[in-house]
Amino acid sequence: MRERKGVFVFMGQLHIMDHPLIQHKLTIMRDKNTGSKDFRELLEEISLLVGYEITRDFPLDDVEIETPLVKMTAKRISGKKVAIVPILRAGLGMVSGLITLLPVARVGHIGLYRNEETHEPIAYYFKMPQDIQQRFVIITDPMLATGGSASAAIAMLKEHGCSNIRLMCLVAAPEGVQRLQKDHPDVDIYTCALDEKLNENAYILPGLGDAGDRIFGTK
Repeated sequence: MRERKGVFVFMGQLHIMDHPLIQHKLTIMRDKNTGSKDFRELLEEISLLVGYEITRDFPLDDVEIETPLVKMTAKRISGKKVAIVPILRAGLGMVSGLITLLPVARVGHIGLYRNEETHEPIAYYFKMPQDIQQRFVIITDPMLATGGSASAAIAMLKEHGCSNIRLMCLVAAPEGVQRLQKDHPDVDIYTCALDEKLNENAYILPGLGDAGDRIFGTK
């Protein structure tokens, strides 16, 4: 394990955000008494903060500009085109924060639901920008539990030519991290917490409940 500017990195692939603001907001989200309005707003805020770290290594070019006083050589992102791809439905709650940070990003959507008996994902929707294979892809899903949905989503994107993919989640279970690192060792995972384990129903413990239900107030 090594530390880099407030980010703990495991195996070069799992990045756990330990920023005090992120941890504070996550604690409020975990609380069962936090309502949907506050949950949504906090998720948006955390997504923006984590997005700052995901884009930390974007390449820069030197450009000539003129300030109100002088000409200068400044830095500009080197033509990096981004796509934000939420896994429906809970991943939608993380899009607005990233769009605030990356307003010209395109947004794709992957629809997956989990078979409650096998816990394996079943795909029902896939819609991407036409040039998705040329873009830096950020997949969003608040919960990395078994890793099945994230692994399936990444596989679908790779089938469409994507090679630069990162996963952004809120809470991860060791089982999900292990599966993703086995299935897709080239994909970095950015999360705010590595929780203890999965329960018998494949929910993360201590977790924060069903993220989709808490975002949309459906339970």
